[in-house]
Amino acid sequence: MRDYWLSRLFYDLQQPVLAAEFKADPESVLKKYPLEESVRQALRANDAPFLAQRTNAYLLRYYFFTIGLKDAEFVRKLRGG
Repeated sequence: MRDYWLSRLFYDLQQPVLAAEFKADPESVLKKYPLEESVRQALRANDAPFLAQRTNAYLLRYYFFTIGLKDAEFVRKLRGG
């Protein structure tokens, strides 16, 4: 199942100004998107498997890059570790 608003958030975070705002205060950015509470919780927990079921793989990877997660850690999280 794809989540339009989650994908839209990830897409929008490609904008440097919004990415900087998200890094400084994620909640202020999340308020701009009508995300389900389960999605918000997954974002707060960096729950890669949950998020991967709901968005494009490239957007997901970019999101984790944006928040500063190294590739090895992203892969580990994606595998449920």
